[in-house]
Amino acid sequence: MRPLILASASPQRKKLLKELRIPFKIVPSKVDENSKETNPRKLVAQLSLKKAEEVARKRPHCLVLGADTVVWCAGKILGKPEDKNDAKRILGGLNGKWHRVYTGVALVDAQTGKAWKEVAVSRVKARKLPDEDIERLSAKHMDKAGAYAVQDKDDPFIEKIVGAYDNVVGLPLTSVRRLLKRVARGR
Repeated sequence: MRPLILASASPQRKKLLKELRIPFKIVPSKVDENSKETNPRKLVAQLSLKKAEEVARKRPHCLVLGADTVVWCAGKILGKPEDKNDAKRILGGLNGKWHRVYTGVALVDAQTGKAWKEVAVSRVKARKLPDEDIERLSAKHMDKAGAYAVQDKDDPFIEKIVGAYDNVVGLPLTSVRRLLKRVARGR
């Protein structure tokens, strides 16, 4: 297999991808994540593909994996918070509620220009926390969609996950495995 590149600087994605025991390098994409797309499934599919394509243009003999994650609650896409007040608003809106986490993954074969993509979805229930806990947590995860990090053992926010845990963290490995198999088969 040709060299694999992860087009993300996320330490969580790096850690998850290592579980596949496939050698890879990290080359973060510089794609602008702002979009007018309001459908979470379409948004993560588009952004993951844009990220992979942007890195693939500079690495012509590689396979490039891009990923993007958003949280969907009450008909709204929730990305990364802009600041602590935005994080507090996001966490307050999720507090005690079910929501969905969408992660798009795209694999681009830079040599042929072919691209494969998938979207994983998990349902997540946030624990109902008092305002002082929301205040404390609001400064903690400014770089995460939904302003929380389920992988942090001391993060009490998430009560239940229906679907893939690694999807909620930001890289659904089942989807990544399927994409790599498709590339290996040439489909």
